Amino acid sequence: MERAISYRLFIRLIICCLSECLALSICLAQDQSVTISVAIGNPLNHFIPSQTFGAGIDGHEYGDTKKIFTEKNIAAMKSVGFGPLSYRLRTELGIETWHWNNAGQWSDPVHQRGYWVSRAESSKPIEQSYGYRLPRRGNTIDQANNDGYSRLDDGDQHTFWKSNPYLDQHFTGEDNARHPQWVVVDFTKSTPINALRIDWVRPYATEYTVEYCTTTKPNDIEDEVPTEWHTFPWGTFDNEKGTSQLKQLSPTPISTRFVRIMLKKSSGTIPKKVSDVRDHLGYAIQEIKLGTINAGGKFQDRVRHAKGNVKQTPMYVSSTDPWHSIHDRNPNTEQPGFDRVYNSGLTNSQPMLLPVGVLYDTPENAAAAIRYLKSHSYPVTQIEMGEEPDGQYVTPEDYGALYIQVADAIHAIDPELKLGGPCFQTTINEYKVWPIGNEKRTWMTRFLSYLKERNHEKDYSFFSFEWYPFDQGCISTAPQLAAHPDLLRGVIERLQRDGLSPSIPWMMTEYGYSAFSCRAEVDIEGALFNADAVALFLSLGGDRVYLYGYEPGNLMDELSCNSWGNNMIFLADDDLKIRYRTATYFGAKMINENWVKPGDQPHEVYEATSSLLNKIGQPLISAYALRRPDQLWSILIINKDPINSYPINLEFHDKTTRKMTIAKGDIELFQYSRDQYQWKSNGEHGRPSKSDLPVHKTIPLDQVALPPYSLSVILVHLPD
Repeated sequence: MERAISYRLFIRLIICCLSECLALSICLAQDQSVTISVAIGNPLNHFIPSQTFGAGIDGHEYGDTKKIFTEKNIAAMKSVGFGPLSYRLRTELGIETWHWNNAGQWSDPVHQRGYWVSRAESSKPIEQSYGYRLPRRGNTIDQANNDGYSRLDDGDQHTFWKSNPYLDQHFTGEDNARHPQWVVVDFTKSTPINALRIDWVRPYATEYTVEYCTTTKPNDIEDEVPTEWHTFPWGTFDNEKGTSQLKQLSPTPISTRFVRIMLKKSSGTIPKKVSDVRDHLGYAIQEIKLGTINAGGKFQDRVRHAKGNVKQTPMYVSSTDPWHSIHDRNPNTEQPGFDRVYNSGLTNSQPMLLPVGVLYDTPENAAAAIRYLKSHSYPVTQIEMGEEPDGQYVTPEDYGALYIQVADAIHAIDPELKLGGPCFQTTINEYKVWPIGNEKRTWMTRFLSYLKERNHEKDYSFFSFEWYPFDQGCISTAPQLAAHPDLLRGVIERLQRDGLSPSIPWMMTEYGYSAFSCRAEVDIEGALFNADAVALFLSLGGDRVYLYGYEPGNLMDELSCNSWGNNMIFLADDDLKIRYRTATYFGAKMINENWVKPGDQPHEVYEATSSLLNKIGQPLISAYALRRPDQLWSILIINKDPINSYPINLEFHDKTTRKMTIAKGDIELFQYSRDQYQWKSNGEHGRPSKSDLPVHKTIPLDQVALPPYSLSVILVHLPD
């Protein structure tokens, strides 16, 4: 008997070690009961389900909009029980201008080029819309399909990068010293540099400095931007005339990975045969060469010049001119049109959270979109201003200047519209923005300060961010699920320290397990994570959440570790017809229909804790308590232990009377685990091998057990 027990114990310990998920003490405690404690007193938060739980729609590959927006797909999407809808703007991530209406006006109509404003009326419904790539692009990479490239090192003497003219004092009303423009060259490894050649076009910089970075860390620039900059000994240039000359930066080469060119004063000169004021504002560079010059004057260029983002040296720029032409439409992608979305029924007759282009668009185009929506009586009350400026290395002051101009244009149409953002791409770590001078404050602190200095703080009415905390989708999921509450709680606390007011709405406008496709998103872990993110955010004071992955999709392996997945609640075939519902579908329905009482009545959120912690103090079981309008207590319980099942005790502690009530008797139980859902991995052909409805039954509380990796909702009535 002792040998048998020891053998089973040995096997359990081996499993725990292999999964890297549980402390030894937990592995030994399969049958220990878990106490869920609910603190009755002042609620942590209030919310109305029909206004709180939303989902988002996005841009897609060309031709996919019609396939997605079918009656059957829409009926399936509506069956999840979401309320408000968010519209995600792919063009802001792809360095494109959004032609939300394909009819409109060019600033140079003769040549069908320049700056675009979509028409505020249409003779027929707008079913699709498109993004137009910016030919004056400076960034090598983008956050969408990443199939473009920088014009700063493409080797083409007919192309050039130009900064955004809307950041010039002509539009900002500020001295241009407040918005210096810049180019950062990333050699990806330490490289000797002491010479530079810039091929200028108009307008050129009359004053600029060239800096190198002392950072030697091999980290990806997306994880940590370089912060320590020093000007080359001979790297300051004044009274420049725009000539393309080789310039020596130091007597001997300096090894550095990053070089930054700070553009401080513009010539303001006009290119030939151009009359638009925007064409002579900012800075324009045709090509950049950086390298070494030897004693004999011979120059060796270290920049790789190519028309492709894989072969060329990576470039990052402060901004990009939204100038483009009729020939620049991206043929590979599209956005669903306004009329198609509003007429689909997916908005549930509620105002849609609407984006407008800020980084790569014009204020006039944003204002025209508002005119169109109002003329059609489409409900809209909140506008999300741009998308992911942090992930595109835009300084908060530049974003703020563009934000104010778009805000003024929109409020000239409707002063009551609520504006917000910035739809942060990342909030896990303290985001480090490119430092200008001695500026060391965080991105959010600088942005809020800028709005206040410009007397525009009232134009900032809500905060939005995306929540995809786990980039490592190829490793064990259990430690990540256990770490999640501390991650989100830390982000909220840090943003409050940055000065973000809790008195304005906070919105999680996208959420999912990872920003990269991986198996966890389509397996049971995806359902556990989404439920945890939603419930925790509400308990921390959040106001609204929008699931990303509302539309049917396909599997991808973005991490190249044979971990096929996607943030989606429906797995579709090649024609985007729904074939399977993933675990996140059933998890979302449990939140929308079981944890809450669906409808328009307020719910109260109360603190709930679990007695089960892992070795480093993280809860392996998370609990979230609601007082519903039907007077039932609803407890969402998430077991993040992939191995063990636990019986539970449920206690209610009244903070006012200090009375404790132990729940007993029959309760209503909804439960979802691997007993109902199993994923069969098979590369791009993976699918659920089992996808049943959650269990629903009424049983005595002392018979409830929490299966491994499970969601449970317990409804209990407490006597007054």
